[in-house]
Amino acid sequence: MKFNIVTIPGDGIGPDIVREGCRVLDAVGARFGHTFTYKSVLAGGAAIDATGEPLPAETLAACLASDAVLLGAVGGPKWDVLPGNKRPEKALLGLRGGMKVYANLRPALMFRQLSAACPLKSEIVGNGLDILIVRELTGGMYFGDRGRSSDGNSAWDTEAYSKEEIARVVKIGFESALKRNKKLCVVDKANILETSRLWREVTEAMKGSYPTVELSYMYVDNAAMQLVRNPGQFDVIVTSNMFGDILSDEASQITGSIGMLASASLGDSGPGLYEPIHGSAPDIAGKDLANPLATILTCAMLLRYSFSLENEARAIEQAVESVLDDGWRTGDIAGSAKDREALGEKLVGTRKMGDLVVAALATH
Repeated sequence: MKFNIVTIPGDGIGPDIVREGCRVLDAVGARFGHTFTYKSVLAGGAAIDATGEPLPAETLAACLASDAVLLGAVGGPKWDVLPGNKRPEKALLGLRGGMKVYANLRPALMFRQLSAACPLKSEIVGNGLDILIVRELTGGMYFGDRGRSSDGNSAWDTEAYSKEEIARVVKIGFESALKRNKKLCVVDKANILETSRLWREVTEAMKGSYPTVELSYMYVDNAAMQLVRNPGQFDVIVTSNMFGDILSDEASQITGSIGMLASASLGDSGPGLYEPIHGSAPDIAGKDLANPLATILTCAMLLRYSFSLENEARAIEQAVESVLDDGWRTGDIAGSAKDREALGEKLVGTRKMGDLVVAALATH
């Protein structure tokens, strides 16, 4: 089978990690008989430098014409002085809105090989951590009306949701829970916010269609606390754009390995947008120091959700597990020099880690 993938290397370590992701996809293609073609386009700071715009029209057009989009990272201090509508991060909002990918799936998975890096006590995390956060991605405050008063003394950002926007992402939450441990928690602030009360009304109207899913609600401040107090109580969390942004980053830190975490942004039709959740890390760009595993695992999500290639996705995930089992680590997931020696960890760079995953794909 042939698939067309648009790549957006972006800024900082983006080109380094996207390169390794594509190498792994090519190894999957060789093993399973698929062909992946790539078209590289500009977005973020790289696009600003080249065109003056964070998201050129031709970039969005290429993405919409593709089978899937793989994004590295955007942003960096170089562009921090620009106004909000010209910053690299504006490209992310433009891609999400333009591609109509309204649900962001972020697995917070603690790999057993990296459990020592978890900042929580072992009695809290128990046998591991596996949470899926489903974040609404194209509504809420990030896309609402905003502005400043003419005298500059006040500003506003408006949170707004329609029933349709809520229902479509809650549906993905329910359906994701059906495939996992059948527990769904809707996180909101319904004691204060009218939009949150609408979230609850819509969810209550839908729950009858999913009788085997255990449904609960939790205020966002309590959810933030419970993620560090008792994360094992969660299976699938579905929430609004802003709350999801915050909670998914918190959950990623709980795993102790932000360099390992992938994400997928999906809509009703059209290509999905796939990106690791870490930032652009410009201080290590081009130095062979970045961890490519989050991007490689993101490629597994791309195969699973956009191409329905479950065996191929699992092959990537098993290859990553094998490499970790053998003790290979990039600097961000390795212990101190003393700990590495005791644990048998071996320190490698970006390209070597990619080599190891490619080799594991060929032998497992």
